[in-house]
Amino acid sequence: MQAVRRSKPHREFFRIALQAGADGEGTWAPVPGHPGIEEMILADNLDAAARCGSRTRLARWRPGTCMPSPVVHDFHEEVFVVSGDLVVGCDAHGRGGERFDAPTFACRPPGVLHGPFTTSGGCVLLEFQYFA
Repeated sequence: MQAVRRSKPHREFFRIALQAGADGEGTWAPVPGHPGIEEMILADNLDAAARCGSRTRLARWRPGTCMPSPVVHDFHEEVFVVSGDLVVGCDAHGRGGERFDAPTFACRPPGVLHGPFTTSGGCVLLEFQYFA
């Protein structure tokens, strides 16, 4: 059975609240399994099971958050550091690695092992995830 592709919803410009207490649309929700990280889905039709579609999201990391293990996924991913800092290649306790301050960018094809990650002052990332 062929997967049914659905379009991302049409959304005109809207203000986003990047920080707590700021005015804007969108809802921040915890990312399951990643304490200290919240996401705001901006546009989404990603279907991992059918390996199609794409997702645009913001990810907000609290200061000191650490993702202690490398990750890999089967979709393309582009990440823009909008604000703050992201440390790449630290150990499982957040030590070491290379710090990247905003504005910086990464582009990864499927199957690339990346991380661990941490942030000292917190950060906001704009992420594009998609199947080609």
